[in-house]
Amino acid sequence: MKICLVILAVVVVVEVSGLRPPSAARIVNSRPASASRPALSSFVKKVVPHSTTTSGDVGVDMCPACIEWFQNAINALLQALLNIVVVDDCETLCSFLPKQVEDVICDILCDVVGIKEFVNLLQRTDLDPIYFCELVRACPINDHGDATITTLDIIPKSAPQGERTIDFAYHSNNGTGTGELVLLIHTVDGVPVESSFLHEVAGPGDYSSQFKLKAEPDPNCDPSQTICENWLPGNYTLRVDLCNGECGSKHPHSKIYARKEIGFVITNATISH
Repeated sequence: MKICLVILAVVVVVEVSGLRPPSAARIVNSRPASASRPALSSFVKKVVPHSTTTSGDVGVDMCPACIEWFQNAINALLQALLNIVVVDDCETLCSFLPKQVEDVICDILCDVVGIKEFVNLLQRTDLDPIYFCELVRACPINDHGDATITTLDIIPKSAPQGERTIDFAYHSNNGTGTGELVLLIHTVDGVPVESSFLHEVAGPGDYSSQFKLKAEPDPNCDPSQTICENWLPGNYTLRVDLCNGECGSKHPHSKIYARKEIGFVITNATISH
């Protein structure tokens, strides 16, 4: 009965959160530029993902669901732990989550490692979603992985504000572990623009993805409420990092496989609507 509930929970999370196609889950603001200037992540969208290998430990593809669950549930669980004198079982702890899907996934992940270890993991101050999900065995680990970026292109390279296509490809001899793909743009006005995507475990081979960059001001951005990128004319640099684990993490099973940069130009002409 529990396995059926797990599969149902994963399907619901995938459909609601847009976790499929694989690698489409963003790890939001995992490395903000600063506490006062968080990176903007709405300008880059993945349109062509690469194929992935699913986790074989839990029995279903729990890795994207676990990461999405962690980001949504961690604060509620920490608050629950502050209010509970004694936590004896997974069911009691997970029942504090407001959504049934989150409750079910919590119960399964907790059962894998046991309530004591689960609580210990939740209370660690340095956790990131990927590392947590590796520790509860929802995301596979490959410490012998590698990757070389073989293609990084942006089209058009020189044009007014507007949409651009980013083509990305890499080769791996030993496969890759559960990690992250980060696209970071160094802008003319210094506003940090960054999007990160879950990179699920993959076998040896060649992989390609395509992204769309909307290099034009967001009409809904209110500069009195937040920072806004204006995409001023000038030279820009796109940097792509492909990582094992979360990029920049100091945890085990983490490293930068490959990094590559490419420049592009926004000219003085403006787009017409």
